[in-house]
Amino acid sequence: MSYFSHETAVIDKGCSIGKGTKIWHFSHIMSGATLGENCNLGQNVVVSPRVVLGNNVKVQNNVSIYTGVICEDDVFLGPSMVFTNITNPRSAIIRRDQYIETKVEKGASVGANATIICGNTIGSYALIGAGTVITKPVKPYALMVGNPGKQLGWVSEYGHRLNFDNNNRASCPESNQEYKLENNSVYKL
Repeated sequence: MSYFSHETAVIDKGCSIGKGTKIWHFSHIMSGATLGENCNLGQNVVVSPRVVLGNNVKVQNNVSIYTGVICEDDVFLGPSMVFTNITNPRSAIIRRDQYIETKVEKGASVGANATIICGNTIGSYALIGAGTVITKPVKPYALMVGNPGKQLGWVSEYGHRLNFDNNNRASCPESNQEYKLENNSVYKL
């Protein structure tokens, strides 16, 4: 076995788990789930069928990742954040064939207790603040806060707030990477 799973974790047959991945206490990986290499799933995490996690995805405690969710490489999912996969759930009506896809693109981070309403894409390197409720697509590098989520600004790939000058350029204080704001979108130079 090329991955680690705690003795209390439940790993169903028919899932794919990449080399170096760690699955901690009381987590459940369901049949048909795909986890990339070097992922880290905290305690009490559920990964449903047909979920795809890329490489180096970090999932903190108490997160359920439902069918329809795709997380690209280097995604961070904070403690107790929530995904949905149906917009109009009803206990008495079965809608398993109507799950709506949600995508979290490369390097994006979702804060603790945030809620992502299904059908939305979280752009690459976006930062979703703790407790934020996402009800619409999020642009790459966007900083989102509140309920409903509103864009407060832009962040670098290292998660620092970007302050654009008169030429619509900004620099990350940690990496010194340069960014440009153009047509209400951010690009790394």
